[in-house]
This record gives sequence, structure tokens and C-alpha cells, in this order.
Amino acid sequence: MRRLEAGAELDGFRIEECLHAGAMARIFAVTYADGRPSPFPMVMKVPHMGAGDGSENIVGFEIEHQLLQVLQGPHVPRFVAAGDLSRLPYIVMERVNGQTLEAWMQTFADAHRPIPVAAIADMGARLAQAVHSLHQQNTCHLDLKPANAIIDEQGRIVLIDFGLSCHSDYPDLLAEELRKAVGSPAWIAPEQIVGVRGDPRSDVFAIGVMLYEMATGKLPFGAPQTRGGMRQRLWMSPRPPRAYLTYRSDLPEWLQEIILRCLEPQADQRYPSAAHLMFDLHNPDQVKITSRGRETRVRGFWWHFRQWLRAAGMHYEPSPLPSQQIMQVPIVMVALPNEDVSDLAMYALRQATARSLGTRPGARLAVVTVVNPAIAAIGASNSSGGETGRRLQHLTSFRKWAQGLDLSLHQASFHVLESTDVAQALLRYAAGNQVSLIIMGAATHGLPMQRFVATVPIKVAMNAPCTVILVKEPVPLTMVERDVAGSEELADTYQSG
Repeated sequence: MRRLEAGAELDGFRIEECLHAGAMARIFAVTYADGRPSPFPMVMKVPHMGAGDGSENIVGFEIEHQLLQVLQGPHVPRFVAAGDLSRLPYIVMERVNGQTLEAWMQTFADAHRPIPVAAIADMGARLAQAVHSLHQQNTCHLDLKPANAIIDEQGRIVLIDFGLSCHSDYPDLLAEELRKAVGSPAWIAPEQIVGVRGDPRSDVFAIGVMLYEMATGKLPFGAPQTRGGMRQRLWMSPRPPRAYLTYRSDLPEWLQEIILRCLEPQADQRYPSAAHLMFDLHNPDQVKITSRGRETRVRGFWWHFRQWLRAAGMHYEPSPLPSQQIMQVPIVMVALPNEDVSDLAMYALRQATARSLGTRPGARLAVVTVVNPAIAAIGASNSSGGETGRRLQHLTSFRKWAQGLDLSLHQASFHVLESTDVAQALLRYAAGNQVSLIIMGAATHGLPMQRFVATVPIKVAMNAPCTVILVKEPVPLTMVERDVAGSEELADTYQSG
């Protein structure tokens, strides 16, 4: 088979320098052979196909060839072209300028200092956002590791190397042809070891491994090279990150809680989606601390023995479609007004929220309100507790509002945002936290003017990145008829004018 060298031309591309030569493939910088400019820098990935190379090389190439043509968004490289498998296989794609997460972590290791907690949370949230975008497209990466995540020039995480990935709309070639666990030993999830592929929570496990390494400088399960070594993570718990006191003493309980929840051996005990993980990393003050977050010692023999017995009889069930699974456990945002609201309206919002949560066990509830900073400052100056006291008043009232909800199967958090533009603040929050459903009150006052001036609920409904439920408190029919008549009269006035 033809070997590519710098200066060669292939199918209209000119081969430039070799950027990377790995065990599975080589990557070259390429340009168009006719000299025309490309819309973005490009690379060509060529798999090794020699006599001594494993079959997973070509199978992985087929998978990546398939997936890069259908995946979209800012978290994957753009696809350009692909070569004929029978002649010379290659993929031309966007060259992502930036540094790998592995290189970013190494800068701290070289400086002999731990990564700051805020930087770990920020990087973890960006990674979870990128992974969630894959899951929304029914794709599980299944080979997440620091070398396969690039931090681009805008600070976004771009995921690469989809050779071990699984897309629910295409045949799983690895499962069909190899019939064995495949993945990087340090990051592979327990269910992958026993042959279950396509569960998005496997990617959540891999993110947990990376968070653990960022927090401690160590891998939670080492880097085993045998199947028996990898199987230990089906029942072994890693050393709690907060036990590494010689490495750092500032690791908070909430971060350990997040990391160890990601690393649970049973998938249903991890975060149900990468969006839920990102939410907690964005809102550490809302993380519910359990014994996981408080541990400072490795669990004992009898605990591990019980886990071993459970793992020996465990039967992993394939999960639903990734996009379907994450929609079953959405992040539900309820936008509560903080002034000029009746008890009846708040009751209607609570009933609507209860109905929505009742059909979605495991969904996350985020109760949000927006206050005008200028008005809040005036209120704070008239309050003995100041601005902090004013905020606490809002949070206390919203927690009382939520007491009527059954939250036994849900996590709930409460947030006070400040903005002069309520609609934009709600939209930014929804987009930034991967909210799947917004519940808010429908403005019932000023109905005649609403045909001409968009209210906050209408603005949110028109521009939201997700489903919006507008809740209207019961209104006597005579008031509706009066407002409709007034609206028609106002419309006639505008038209005649």
C-alpha cells in the first residue's frame, strides 16, 4: 500500500508535514493541491494497515468515517472528505488549533502545583457540555481521555478520535466484529469491560476519571493492562480525592462528591446525563453532600467484598437511545416571579411543576428568579440584612414554595439572577445549563396590549432553546371576555389611526 510523504498529492490534496504518528494512525497537515484557499485549516488522518496492525485499526477508521459525516456542532471537527477504503483509506477534517486537555494538565504537573479547584470545575463543565452535545446526537464517545479533548482558541472543548464510538443509528461494527471490550484501560467504564456499549453514562464515568486526575494528579484505578486488572473497577472504590493531603489540602467536599458519583461502578448511580454533571459543576453551592463527599479513607475489606459479590451476579442492561435517555431525566427550570404575584398564580406554577416532575423520575429541578439590580439595591438599602439578606429572603420563600412538591426522586436547586432584562437572563440561564423544559407563568395582566408588546413569557417562548410551558392562573370567564373585547377595540383604534 502506498506510503504518504510530505509533498505528495492525493485526490486533490497536497500532503504537508506529519503532525502526529500514533499506534493507530498518522496525521498530516494538508492543503488543496490547486492552491485554492480552504475555509479552515485541514488535516488528513491515515490509519495504519500493515501486516502487523490489528483489525481494530480499520474498523475504527470505518466508524470515524461514518460518524464525522453526521456529527455537527462546535464540539467536533468539521468533515471535508474521505478516501476509498480499497485503495488508500483517509479522512480529511478540520484541524482544531489549540492544546489537548492532556497538555493543559501537564503544565500544572511541570510546575509542581495542583490545578486550582475553580479551574477543575470550569474545565469539567466544558468537557461535560461537549459530551452532552454528542449524546443529543445519539452518539457515545466511549474513548474519552485527556488526549482526545482539545481546548480550542475560543476555550471550547472539541472532541476527537471517534474510532471506538457508537451511534445508535448505525451498526456497531466493533461489537459485531471484535466482540470484546475495547477502550483505554485507565478511563474505560465497568459496563464496557463486560461488553455493554452505547450507554451515555459510560462517558460520564470517563469524565469522572479525568476530574479525579485533575484533582489529585493520580488515576483512580491506575492503568491496568490486563482484563482482570480492568475488572477490578466493577467492585473497587478509588481512594477518596480528599485523602491526598500531601498533594493538596483545599479540595472541597462538593468536588469529591461530584467526582465519586461519576465513578460509581453501577451506571444508574452515576449522573444520569452529562448535563446534570455540568449543572453541579456550575453550581457547587447547590451540590448535595453525602457520605461520598465526606470520606477521607479507602473503604474496608467487607464493603469491597459485598461489592464483589454484587458485581459477580450483575447483569448490565443496554440503555435506551442516548438522546432518549437524557430526555427522560431533563433539567427542568421553573421561573418564579418575585413581586406582584398572587398566591393562586404560585399554586398553579407548583401544580404544573408537580405534573412535569411526576412523569420524569430523576429530573433535576432548578427554581430561578430574576431581580433588577437597581431595584434590588433600593430594597437592600431599606432592609436590615442588605443585599445578601434580600437574596436570602427570595431563596427562603422559594424553598417554602417547593415544600409542596414531592422531590424524593429529584434534586432541586434555587437561584437568584440579577439583570435588567428578565427574558434574556432566563434564556441565557437555560442555554448555559442545558435546560430541557422551562415552566413559567403566562402574563395575564394587560391582555389588550399583549397583541402589540411582547411580554417576558412571550419573549422566552419565542427564543428558548427548549420546550416552554406557560402556566395561567384560573381567571373568571367574564374577565377574559372583557379583556378580549378590549383587545379588539384597541386593535380597531390602531388600525383606524
